[in-house]
Amino acid sequence: MTTFVLVHGAWGGAHSFHLVRPLLRAAGHDVVTPALTGIGERSHLAGPWIDLSVHVRDVVDAVLYEDLRDIVLLGFSYGGMVVTGALDEIGDRVRELVYLDAFVPAAGESALDLAPALAGAVPAPGAPGLESSWLVPGPERHYDDPAEAAWSAPRRSPQPVRTFTEPVRLSRPLEQWPCGRTFVRATREDVAGGAFTAAADRARTSDAWRYAEIDTHHLVPQNRPRELVALLLDLAG
Repeated sequence: MTTFVLVHGAWGGAHSFHLVRPLLRAAGHDVVTPALTGIGERSHLAGPWIDLSVHVRDVVDAVLYEDLRDIVLLGFSYGGMVVTGALDEIGDRVRELVYLDAFVPAAGESALDLAPALAGAVPAPGAPGLESSWLVPGPERHYDDPAEAAWSAPRRSPQPVRTFTEPVRLSRPLEQWPCGRTFVRATREDVAGGAFTAAADRARTSDAWRYAEIDTHHLVPQNRPRELVALLLDLAG
């Protein structure tokens, strides 16, 4: 049995993996999907102080309190920032690190650094209205299934701005961590203005990475859950 820890993306929540969890569990594996503070299931805790470090803490504590080991740790989209920041505390518990159409930051980089197009959604300092000064609204996303779109769209929530502007902390480059590394690319679009394409190119041309593609739009867990699970089961061995 393998334990999968799946970290969702921006403006989403643990519910983003609602089609993936039962498939992994039916195959005999354990699945943990931490909900990041201030968005999704925990949007009632949103505040201007929520930053990337809080989200890193959400994932680190989920692993440490449950004493999870030998895990497959997946970061989807913005979740790539979070799983990277978690390595200094739980890297010794990670068997495989999976970036699913995700940011792959170096130490000192923020999501805004990697995707400058986010600047258009980030509120200007001193913008009128309390919430408008620290909440970033989520853009529309493409769902292959209209029923999934109808289910998911109402569950998307604005995200605190500091999660995008705080740089990630990482004590050594990703390639120096003693775990496997996999990048999975959604081939039909790059919603991060080239950042996911650059990360995919890095993985595809490096002996330190595995690389895979899924022919869909960005929301892979909801558009292609069975293909994603098949890839994850291959990693589980």
